Amino acid sequence: MASVPDNTYPGERLGVPATGRGSIARPGRRIAALAVDWAAAVIISIAFFAYDSFATLAIFAAVQIVFIPTAGGSPGHRLVGLRLQLLHGGWAGLWRPVVRTALLVLVIPAVIWDADQRGLHDKAAGTVLVRA
Repeated sequence: MASVPDNTYPGERLGVPATGRGSIARPGRRIAALAVDWAAAVIISIAFFAYDSFATLAIFAAVQIVFIPTAGGSPGHRLVGLRLQLLHGGWAGLWRPVVRTALLVLVIPAVIWDADQRGLHDKAAGTVLVRA
């Protein structure tokens, strides 16, 4: 008798749908959103700071911290059809984006995922990135 895995799709244990609106954001969209946000930070850094790597990182972090609570996601998230919410739905608030972003800029927490494709940065903040 074969054992059945705890979940058959990412997010099943969290109660989110398998596909469509509200389903867990897949890696392709996550990477595209990250690329958009990072490119915007680089462009702003080149324009105002002669491409200072620290300034680029600070701009990237500021965009995350400002846009997640106000728009439900960063510009990259919104462009690729994603939004950040609390684990069981709702507004992420003000402090969660700060915690999430602090861990995101450290990189390692963002690349370590669980079976539901949530990075450690989202787990620590109690958030989940879903399709909008």
